Amino acid sequence: MGSRVSSIARLTGAAIAAGVVAAAIALPAVGGTGAMFVSASEDLGIKPQELKEPPLAEKTTVLDAKGKPIATFYEEYRENVALDQIADVMKTAIISIEDYRYYEHGPIDIEGTMRALAKNLSSGGISQGGSSITQQYVKQVLLNSGTTKKEKNAALEASYARKLNELRYAMAIEKKYTKDQILEKYLNIVYFGARAYGIESAARRFFGVPAAKLTLPQAATLAGAVQDPLQTDPSRGKDYRERLQSRRNVVLDRMAQLKKITPEQAAEAKATKLGYKGTPLPGGCESSDYPYFCMYVRNEILSNSDFGKTKKERTQFLNRGGLEIRTTIDPKMQAAAEKAIKKHVFASDNPVASEALVQPGTGQIKAMAASRKYGIRKSKNEMSYNVVADALHGGGVGFQAGSTFKPFTLLTALKQGMKINDGISVGGGYRAPAFWSFKNCKGNNVGDPNFTVTNAEGGDGGFESLATGTWGSVNTFFMALEQKVGLCNVVKTAKSLGIKRSDGLDLQEYETFTLGINEMDPVTVATAYAAIGARGKYCTPMAITSIRDRDGKVTNYKPKCKQAIDPEVTDAAASIMSGVFTKGTMKGVGGIGRPAAGKTGTTDEQSTAWFAGFTPDLAGAVSIGDPRGAATHKLNNIKIGGRYYGSVFGASIPGPIWNDTMKAALKGIPATDFTPVNTSRFGGCGSSCAPRRQEPRDDRPDNQLDEADIDTTLNH
Repeated sequence: MGSRVSSIARLTGAAIAAGVVAAAIALPAVGGTGAMFVSASEDLGIKPQELKEPPLAEKTTVLDAKGKPIATFYEEYRENVALDQIADVMKTAIISIEDYRYYEHGPIDIEGTMRALAKNLSSGGISQGGSSITQQYVKQVLLNSGTTKKEKNAALEASYARKLNELRYAMAIEKKYTKDQILEKYLNIVYFGARAYGIESAARRFFGVPAAKLTLPQAATLAGAVQDPLQTDPSRGKDYRERLQSRRNVVLDRMAQLKKITPEQAAEAKATKLGYKGTPLPGGCESSDYPYFCMYVRNEILSNSDFGKTKKERTQFLNRGGLEIRTTIDPKMQAAAEKAIKKHVFASDNPVASEALVQPGTGQIKAMAASRKYGIRKSKNEMSYNVVADALHGGGVGFQAGSTFKPFTLLTALKQGMKINDGISVGGGYRAPAFWSFKNCKGNNVGDPNFTVTNAEGGDGGFESLATGTWGSVNTFFMALEQKVGLCNVVKTAKSLGIKRSDGLDLQEYETFTLGINEMDPVTVATAYAAIGARGKYCTPMAITSIRDRDGKVTNYKPKCKQAIDPEVTDAAASIMSGVFTKGTMKGVGGIGRPAAGKTGTTDEQSTAWFAGFTPDLAGAVSIGDPRGAATHKLNNIKIGGRYYGSVFGASIPGPIWNDTMKAALKGIPATDFTPVNTSRFGGCGSSCAPRRQEPRDDRPDNQLDEADIDTTLNH
């Protein structure tokens, strides 16, 4: 023993003289050799240094309202598991090949390090490792802690300075944790290849089993992969799989040599095929069953300061946090929306239909669906952005909302004291009396006396009440009504219900505001209509109800609501808008068998078409337009859903989609009545309210009543 210690001491002295102390200093667990090295480390001032161990990046799982996973986000796909959830054969395999004296030595293995040191001194550099599992864990922590390329490179550089720091940290780690704890941490942090981080994700990725169920050949394969995971990555092709299998056999031979398994067991395991399955890792939104909602959730976290002060913090929170995010999406309602859209619009059609369902009184988004799948494959006619939402949540510029904006003028008139039967006599065309007839909220004149807004088919006009004007969607009436109540007041009403442009720019406040010249998205419109259904209670769109962090702490999120409009005003508006189904533009389509209210919307020359509506229990908005450019690719003389349309109106496709969706989504939910109108304040709607608009023509598809007045919009 004495000669051995003297030999090691001489070699250590040579290393110190060469300035490579880190590769020679060790703290063995027992024996006189340990005393010598402790003394050497003290003389050189090498002391344990606390290692910062940030939480490992773990996958975040997104759940629907019922608790079913719908998406996964991660920077590194990892599932941390306890040591007792890892098969014993896996622990044996990794120790056998990486550090067979692991339970016998201290921070580093003297024998292994001395062998590596002798080789390195003779080669003039670092050509052999000899790192213990503890040292490897330290290196992995430093690598995972690096936030820049420079920091990550420093954790991997071949230098004695790095080895010295590694030793200091390893000394502290061995004091802080038991050997079992270190082994558990190591197996959870190490990279195995094929985008699998940690033993649990590797076991599932490589073999489709949990780490607890690994067999001998499987364990040997994973143990072999950690040495050079890039060169043995089985997902990269045949050559890589052959290298991995060869490495597996090396591990099996080593296990047999150490008598951890018998030669017969090794031979039997070596005779098996590699068995790599390449189980797909849970993906992001593209592989989700609810891709548009998934995008909404992701962008809600990345853009909302509630989840981090900076975008970088929010990104790490989402992709590294190991979160469980419970959301508002309702599988039944989502299925209803998808089925209804698929019935009327094909994925191969150029126009795209999209729909959002929102719960009145909470703002919870219950469904987000579109006729096209989300993705980047043009050959499959996929959508590469969130067509159901605004730009803040991954959407695009949106589509002009058309007459779905008219209820904001209606609400403003009711707020100012007009009654249901009050109205205005209008002509077949409307032209602003003067430039100052309309002022935006900055006080600028925006009236255009040179532009005429007309009704469909050059209607003659006449007296229209709030009720009949809404049922018939009379353009000239709403222009005159907007002039009467004030453009800015209408804009303020719309904003109070959350109306903002899909592209994030300021609302266009021109005289044709009431005709829906602003580009919108279904989530925003559905949320505004949900507020009418909730008797004026506006709630911000809500997708996330709770988040459980990696430590099990749950943060619950409540609806953010405000009373935006007098409840009695919305009661009157709901009463009027319910007539759209029985006396107005949706008469040919019909209702949904329970109290409902809504409004069709069609833009200039059928560029886009909408329907938005609500019950006290659920609101929804449906849009259809061509994402190639609605202004140049109009919905005229077109085949959609296998059916030819001369012109597409709000009641042609969006209305039926909305009806079909609502019937299925609300099935089994008791119907809720609207609150009766305060007739002493707003009057009633008797025979004098009977619509004088023309009845639907028989030559219209399915005898449906098209919107009586095409919205003639003006973009200044």
